[in-house]
Amino acid sequence: MDYIYSNSYTVITIFLLLGIILPLATVWGVGLILRPKNPAPEKLTTYESGLEPTGDAMVQFNVRYYIFALLFVVFDVETVFLYPWAVAFDELGLFSLIEMSIFIFMLVVGLVYAWKKKVLRWE
Repeated sequence: MDYIYSNSYTVITIFLLLGIILPLATVWGVGLILRPKNPAPEKLTTYESGLEPTGDAMVQFNVRYYIFALLFVVFDVETVFLYPWAVAFDELGLFSLIEMSIFIFMLVVGLVYAWKKKVLRWE
């Protein structure tokens, strides 16, 4: 039994397998036990706000929505980078201030570009 614990890769592999198998087995097993097993034709139809579905399921969205979402992600990631930098600002020194200024400048240039292209309008 000591041999199993002496090899660290064995322990990591066991934890990895348990981390994958147990959640999948739990979700699948609980779903199998709790879900009803009486499908009816009404239950197999597409649900659309309680009404009969009409038209095609493929709806084209304006590309601005995707660009708006990408801009949100970019500025969200910017916040993730800025917060630890701001917390450790005293220890990092002048070099990190210059680096962060360049980073923020590049993001501002991207924001101005998006603003000029009128991407930020929600129409």
